[in-house]
Amino acid sequence: MATVDKLPMLAEGYEKLQADVRHLKTVERPAIIDAIEEARGHGDLSENAEYHAAKERQGQVEATIADLEDRISRALVIDPKTLSGNKVVFGATVTLLDEKDQKVKYQIVGETEADAKSGRISYASPLGRALIGRSKGEEVEFSAPSGDKYYEIAKIEFK
Repeated sequence: MATVDKLPMLAEGYEKLQADVRHLKTVERPAIIDAIEEARGHGDLSENAEYHAAKERQGQVEATIADLEDRISRALVIDPKTLSGNKVVFGATVTLLDEKDQKVKYQIVGETEADAKSGRISYASPLGRALIGRSKGEEVEFSAPSGDKYYEIAKIEFK
């Protein structure tokens, strides 16, 4: 029997998935249907590149919709404001000190919400996995593509 894994995510990540599905269903789908109808009007479908391209795009959009709807159905929405404690958990915002005592701040988020440039890392990333369950003052070591990294947890917030 298969198990259905829940996908932890923040409310804004959940809302973005829903908005993406709405856009695909209300904008992309009708545009593709129009393109298929127009291409059909050009005659012989066996040599109609526009028709085949539209059908291929239709398949891609339907697959994307199915994937997003699957993620939505398995979503476990977590509000960091309802969390507390002294350990790093999903949704926590963690301030770290690197080897040169430079501060970096990351929020632990779901895989679809991750964007390291904006300070959001996935709980499944190497750093995310290294941080989960750790407390303030602990040192964290993990392997990154650029080599081993070391951080000290300076602060854990839930906001």
